[in-house]
Amino acid sequence: MSYKVGVFVGSLASDSINRKLARALLKLAPSELSLIEIPIGKLPLYSRDYDSDYPPEGRAFKNAVAAVDALIFITPEYNRSIPGALKNAIDWGSRPWGTNSFAKKPSAVIGASTGQVGTAVAQQHLRSILSFVNSPEMAQPEAYVRFTQGMIDDDGNVATEKTTDFLRNWLQEFHIFVVQVVGAQRITLSRQDRLGPE
Repeated sequence: MSYKVGVFVGSLASDSINRKLARALLKLAPSELSLIEIPIGKLPLYSRDYDSDYPPEGRAFKNAVAAVDALIFITPEYNRSIPGALKNAIDWGSRPWGTNSFAKKPSAVIGASTGQVGTAVAQQHLRSILSFVNSPEMAQPEAYVRFTQGMIDDDGNVATEKTTDFLRNWLQEFHIFVVQVVGAQRITLSRQDRLGPE
């Protein structure tokens, strides 16, 4: 069975190293995972005033999240947290209250940085947000990528076998996690259908 995976790139910069990382993941994903980027750059700033009548950009974003089975968040670290654009996208997807598009969708977090900590603090903030929006998260293996010059080119080609193997293994572990989470949810729904309301 194959699974559609929505990919969020937290940086809006055209030459972002995290966009290069996203392209590499698309190339290295196992055949069971179909990775599709869900763009976040054209969303307006979220306001509760939109809840009664979502604009087309908000509806299209929520529909894109609803259409996938799982989620990958690729984030840089800005001021020891995630970029505002990524937080804004999560706000759009989780609102209005009672229509949370992220609920029960398995997710994974990865990020690249030229610094030693490799987006570790930003990822912890993001994991806290994903917990609140009820998205089951793959806890291990963690993926803090310290990006060096030439590690991944603009087309997503990875320069070293070591990095290739790490990213490919991370994706394979995520596939296993998605199978477990989605499979458990399907079993629960099937049981509920058989037994009816309690």
